[in-house]
Amino acid sequence: MIDINWSAVIGTAGGICSAMSFFPQMLKVRRQGGRDLSMAMLMLLLAGAILWFAYGVINHATAVIVANTAIIGLVSITTIMKIVLERRRSPERRQRIAIDMDEVMADALTEHLRRYNAAYDTNIAAAQLTGRHLEQCIPPAHREAAEAMLDASFFEDLAVLPDCQEVVRELADRYDVFIASAAMDVPCSFDAKYRWLRRHFPFIPPSQIVFCGDKTIVDADYLIDDRPRHFAKFRGQALLFSAPHNAGETGYTRVASWTEVRDHFARLDSGPEHRRARTNAVDVIRARA
Repeated sequence: MIDINWSAVIGTAGGICSAMSFFPQMLKVRRQGGRDLSMAMLMLLLAGAILWFAYGVINHATAVIVANTAIIGLVSITTIMKIVLERRRSPERRQRIAIDMDEVMADALTEHLRRYNAAYDTNIAAAQLTGRHLEQCIPPAHREAAEAMLDASFFEDLAVLPDCQEVVRELADRYDVFIASAAMDVPCSFDAKYRWLRRHFPFIPPSQIVFCGDKTIVDADYLIDDRPRHFAKFRGQALLFSAPHNAGETGYTRVASWTEVRDHFARLDSGPEHRRARTNAVDVIRARA
């Protein structure tokens, strides 16, 4: 009769399962890169696995040896993949700027006030909305009608905010610029917004126009938006574009105009880190030529 050491079997099986739990992470790094994976964590995990492997050898603990051999292999492969992929992608990938449309590029508030004032013979001015949205400043009985004013025709002929076209064009020469509009808030606006963008910003490719709900779907380094709620889960740098409703917000870097946007990115471009990154990219391009 075969004498099975169940303790060793269970320990080995458990160790293998623990080791293989890192396998999906390795596959994810292969597909998406390892930018979000901490190198310090990988080094500590690898050091711990090596020490446990040594412990197993000294104490003849087969389960410990098997498990940590697998861990050392998987973590080593993942670390190498992370380093290689980051070096391969970093010189080629330009930084990305995602830009909201309404109240950042297009003057939607002026048009909304114009329509509301005409419909109800009032004279509400933008200055009266400081810290509030329009629906918070009108009678409850008017709110549904005010929301209905945001129909497809509303977005057709909005004015472009001052200096926006010029500055966005300048940024597009140095960055990958994406338009990220939360169009799901007004689904009927898709066609009108697209036509507006193609009319005023033809240099932005259609493939870089994103109509969405949750803007974290856009993998960008910067997000310029007037609504702080879009910054909650955003991993890059948030730039709050000033509007009456966000006047009381102090948690984010604020830009009050497109001239300030230009100045903000000019300062970034002149920084030492950006100059080093640009020099490295030029060196890589020359080496491949």
